Amino acid sequence: MFNPTPFSGGRLFTHALLAFSLAAYVNPTSTSAQTASTVAAVRTDANPLLASWAGPYGGFPAFDKVQTANFKPALEAAMAENLKEIQAIASNSQAPTFENTIAALEHAGNTLDQVRTVYGIWSGTMSNPEVQGVEREMAPRMAAFSDQISQNAALFKRIETVYNSPDKKKLTPEQQRLTYVYYNNFVRSGAKLDATAKKRLSEINQQLAGLFTKFSQNVLADENDSVLVLKTPADLGGLPPSLRDDAANTATARKITAAGVVANTRSSIEPFLTYSDQRKLREKAWRMFYNRGDNGGEHDNNVLITQILQLRAERAKLLGYKTHAHLRLDNTMAKTPEAAMALMEEVWVPAVARVKEEVADMQALATKEGATFKIAPWDYRYYAEKVRKARYDLDQNEVKEYLQLDKMREGMFWVAGEIYGFAFTPVTDVPVYHPDVKVWEVKDKTTGKHLGLWYFDPYARPGKRSGAWMNAYRKQERMNGEIATIVSNNSNFVKGKDGTPVLISWTDATTLFHEFGHALHGLSSNVTYPTLSGTSVVRDYVEFPSQVMENWLPTPQVLQRFAVHYQTGKPIPQALVDRIEKASTFNQGFETTEFLASALIDMKLHLAGDQKIDPDKFERETLAQLGMPSEIVMRHRTPQFSHVFSSDGYSAGYYSYLWSVVLASDAFSAFTEASGPYDKTVAKRLKDKVLSVGNTVDPADAYRSFRGRDPKIDALMRERGFPMKGVKASKPTDKKTTSKKS
Repeated sequence: MFNPTPFSGGRLFTHALLAFSLAAYVNPTSTSAQTASTVAAVRTDANPLLASWAGPYGGFPAFDKVQTANFKPALEAAMAENLKEIQAIASNSQAPTFENTIAALEHAGNTLDQVRTVYGIWSGTMSNPEVQGVEREMAPRMAAFSDQISQNAALFKRIETVYNSPDKKKLTPEQQRLTYVYYNNFVRSGAKLDATAKKRLSEINQQLAGLFTKFSQNVLADENDSVLVLKTPADLGGLPPSLRDDAANTATARKITAAGVVANTRSSIEPFLTYSDQRKLREKAWRMFYNRGDNGGEHDNNVLITQILQLRAERAKLLGYKTHAHLRLDNTMAKTPEAAMALMEEVWVPAVARVKEEVADMQALATKEGATFKIAPWDYRYYAEKVRKARYDLDQNEVKEYLQLDKMREGMFWVAGEIYGFAFTPVTDVPVYHPDVKVWEVKDKTTGKHLGLWYFDPYARPGKRSGAWMNAYRKQERMNGEIATIVSNNSNFVKGKDGTPVLISWTDATTLFHEFGHALHGLSSNVTYPTLSGTSVVRDYVEFPSQVMENWLPTPQVLQRFAVHYQTGKPIPQALVDRIEKASTFNQGFETTEFLASALIDMKLHLAGDQKIDPDKFERETLAQLGMPSEIVMRHRTPQFSHVFSSDGYSAGYYSYLWSVVLASDAFSAFTEASGPYDKTVAKRLKDKVLSVGNTVDPADAYRSFRGRDPKIDALMRERGFPMKGVKASKPTDKKTTSKKS
C-alpha cells in the first residue's frame, strides 16, 4: 500500500488538492507582516521541526530531536510561511508565466512538507494520546487552509492563464504535464465554484478531516486495546514453535502473565487462524479482528461512516459530479466507475465459483475428521491449510522455516541490484524515530551515484497502525540541483526475542516484496519537478510497480540464495520449491473473493449518492446480493476500512489493486516472453518507461511505451488458475483511459 496520507511528500497545495483536504488553517485576515512575524517568533524558539534537514545524503529528518509539543507550533508556523509564499505568487504584478507561477508553486511549501512528514510518522507509527490530541485539533484547520489555497481566485487565474496560453507549446513535455496537473487539481478542488459553493465545500472538507481522524483513532484503539490472551499451554494447541514464540514474546512485551498473547493485527491474527486447533479461540480471535470499529461504544465507526458518505456525496454534487465515485475516477486510468465495476465483475464470477470448490474440499476433510459443523469464516484458513498439506504435501509452516525476515530483505536488495542496478549499504549516522528502525543508503551500483535513503520499520508496537505501507519522506527532484529521495517501508511483524530470527509466512514475504516495489518506484524517479515525482501517479496505477515486484520472490535465484533454513542455513530444497509452485493457484478463490468483496462494497457505497446508509446493513445486504460465500468475510470490513475512511486516498479506489495487478501480470509476461525474470533489456525498459517517469507521462501512454500495446487480463486469469472459457480477454484501457492532454 502506498500511504496516501499527508506525510507522503510533495508540495503542500498540489498534494492537498489531490487528497481533498490535507493542509492547515491560517486566519485569512492575517497580513504578510503578521505571518512573517509568527514564523520568526517560532523559529526563535528553535523548534527542531522548522529547521532545514541537514547532514550527509542531502540531509534528513532530525528524528532524535522531536517532541510531541513541537508539532502544533511547527505546523502553525510552517503554514503561515507557506501562506506568505502563496500570496506572493498570487499577487505578482508580472504577467503569469510557467516560471513565476507553476514553478514558483513548486518551490513553495518546503518547510511545511518537512513538518508534515515528521508529524505523519508520529501519527502512523508513534501515536499516543498527546499526538492524537494534536490530530483532532489540527485536522479541520489543515483542511481549511487547503481550501484557502485552492479557492484563491487570483492564484487560480494565474494558473489558468498559463494553462490556456499559446506559449505553453514552447514548454518541455514535463512542464506541460505539470501545468495540466495543477490546473486539473485546482478545478477538481472547486476553484471555479462561486463564493457560496466554495464556502460550503470548505465546511465539508473540514468536517471530513475531523471524521477521518476519529475513524483512524477508533481503529487504532481497538487494535491496541484488544488482544487474545492464551491462558494455558492447551490454548497454544496446533501452533508451530515460531508462533508459540511470537505469542510468548507478545505477552512479555505487553506485560501479561499468560502462556501467550495474540495481538490484534493481521500479521498475528492470520497465522493463528491458520494453525490453532482450538476452534473457540479461533472464533474469538476472528471476531476480535474483524469487528474492529464495530463493537458499539465510543470507538464504533458506523455513525462516522454514514456522515463521511453523506458529506462526500454532497461535495461531489457541488463539484459537478453524479457521485463521489465519479469524481474520484474521473482522474484515473479507469475513468469511470462503470469501467472499474466491469473488470471486478468479470473476475468475481470465476473467483466465487472457485471458493465453492475450495469450501467443498475443506468440508469433506473436516467431516472426515469427525467435525459436525459447517465451515465458518474462522475455520477457512485452518482447513485450507489442511487441504493444502493433504493435496500438495505442502505445509506453510515448513516453508516459513526458510523465510527469515532479514534474509528476505537481503533478497529484495539483491533483486533490486540485478534488475534495476541498485546497491544498498547500511548507515548508522542517521537518526531514527524508534530503535527498531534501520536505514540504508541506496546508490547506483555501476556509477556509485547516491540515489536516496531507505528506512525500514518492521515490527509491531502499541501506537503503530497495523498493516504494511510505503512512505516518501522526500521526493526526488532537480529544481534546485540533484535532490535525492528518502523512502520508507513499514510492517508489523512480531519482534524476535534476544535477536532470534524472525520467521515470516509466504504471504508476508510477498507483501514485503510488494511494499518494496513502491520504494523502488520512488528510488527510480528521474524527473525535474517534485509534484510529478516517484509514486505521485493516479491511484489505479500506483500499485502496478509494487505488484509486479511480487513476481521475483518465487524465482529460483532468490529462493536458492536467501530462502535458507533458520537453524541449518541450508537452502530450501528444490522438492519443496516444486510443491510451492504446484500449489501456486491454491486458495486463489478465497484471496480474490475477500479482496473483491471489499472493492465492490467500496464502489457501491460511493455510487449510492446521497442515500443515508447504515454501513452494517448495507454491507450485509449488498454481499448477499453479490452472492458472497458465507464462509468468507471481506478482507477489510466497512467499520475498519482505513484505506477508504481514514482519508480520501483509496475511497472508491480500492478496485485499483485489481486494475494494477492486471497491468502487473501482463507486464511480467514481457519478462517471461523474453529470457526470463532477469532479462536486462525488459528490466531497463520497465525502469525507463514506468518507474523513472513518475507522473510526467500519462499512465496509459507510459504502459504502452513499455509493453507495446494495451494490457490484457489473460495473464492474471492464468496466474490465478481461473478458466478463460467465456471470459473476454479484455483490456483495462478499452474504455477511454487516457487523461486530458496538456
